[in-house]
Amino acid sequence: MTPTIVIIVIFLYFLLLFGISILTSEKGEKQSQTFFTANKSSKWYLVAYGMVGATLSGVTFISVPGMVAKGGWGYLQFMMGNMLGYLVIAYVLIPLFYSKQFVSIYEYLKDRFGVKASKTGALFFMLSQTIGAAFRLYLAALVLQIAFFEAFNIPFAVSVFVIILLIWLYTFQGGIKTIVWTDTLQTTFLLLAAVWTIYTIGSDLGLTPSSMVQTISESEMSTIFNWDWKSPTFFWKQLLAGMFITISMNGLDQNIMQKNLTCKSKGEAQKNVLSFAVVFFLSTVVFLSLGVLLYEYAGYNDILIPAKADELYPTLALNYFGTFTAIVFLLGIIAAAFSSADSALTALTTSFCVDFLRLKNGIESNKKRKLVHIGFSLLLFVVIVVFRAVNNDSVVSDVFKAAGYTYGPLLGLFAYGIFSTNQIDDKKVLVVCLLAPILSFVLNTFSKELFFGYQFGFEILLINAGLTILGLWFISKK
Repeated sequence: MTPTIVIIVIFLYFLLLFGISILTSEKGEKQSQTFFTANKSSKWYLVAYGMVGATLSGVTFISVPGMVAKGGWGYLQFMMGNMLGYLVIAYVLIPLFYSKQFVSIYEYLKDRFGVKASKTGALFFMLSQTIGAAFRLYLAALVLQIAFFEAFNIPFAVSVFVIILLIWLYTFQGGIKTIVWTDTLQTTFLLLAAVWTIYTIGSDLGLTPSSMVQTISESEMSTIFNWDWKSPTFFWKQLLAGMFITISMNGLDQNIMQKNLTCKSKGEAQKNVLSFAVVFFLSTVVFLSLGVLLYEYAGYNDILIPAKADELYPTLALNYFGTFTAIVFLLGIIAAAFSSADSALTALTTSFCVDFLRLKNGIESNKKRKLVHIGFSLLLFVVIVVFRAVNNDSVVSDVFKAAGYTYGPLLGLFAYGIFSTNQIDDKKVLVVCLLAPILSFVLNTFSKELFFGYQFGFEILLINAGLTILGLWFISKK
């Protein structure tokens, strides 16, 4: 695929996004309300469908197909836990957040504990979201750098700046209202890429739909359940991991919940969450099926499997499936990456404006909100450039994993707020929420020495949350 084709695809794609931005933007004093809440007018089925693309992200788009050689379909055990987590979100968190019409979900912490607790929750969200969004966009930028920018000797920093500028241009006016519609478009491209690739492989290998299903079901890579309790992919461990990680990283994450809160009622938001959970599960089945077929195709054509599983799908799509499939794949990876980055940028802006600046509607609020939006855009740019300067994938990946420790305090804060009636010393909440992940990290690092060879998996999230709850109990007021 030539650089000319790549730039045409990118140009047309963003032209479409800009068109949506113009149609969904609001002018005047209500602009901030539209940016933050979409005026509570989003259709629940559009939100549900669009959230698939934002949740899958560019990392999952590439990684899930590649992981089947090593883990089979064991990832579905985790997804089953996701389904349980979404039930908790639908019937516990959605009613909680809709009861007082919160714009930022961390307003609940202000209502329950105080201003410092609200700011602490928002701070931990912003830290994890900034690193997470930068990491995902960094991977997508690397693909575009190789596919296009390098051919014209454009430095990586310049290409990242252009990408973030484009995202800023189509989100700064309409905010979450624009995101709801662009997510719908981007989910379509993402799923289209997977389905079209499956069709291409089936055609090349002479497989009918029924024989394709048979090939997938009979493959050793399609094993789902693991009942070995010593294994890190033991069924019950994966099920609980999927449940609690979903509650923490989706239910207590402004990025995801802001979209749910754009529905006009609690009932519609619940329908959105439950239908999204089903569509997301089925989408994962599609990507796992694609993974099996990618390995079958490589084996049939004696193609050398890349050392890194994440490189399998891009390698085959860009070099072996033809120009049209390469274009569809490029659209898919762009859609997956940017649907995560644009919604993260909007959520970061919303949380900072609401939880720290306490902005409301009005012309002055619109000006400040736009400045905050620019600030977070520049912050994402700096973090991505730093990732590139480090030039060590394992270090960057470790930073991304470390950001996951911030969800423990969030889970602990909300759990303590929901399931206890105690008040806390609001001034000390930040200290508790800093100590909990630090202690969790130490326990995780030295778990072999401390616990007779035991190694933590997802349980470290629960340990982190438990330490936060314990700390909150210590600073509770009698």
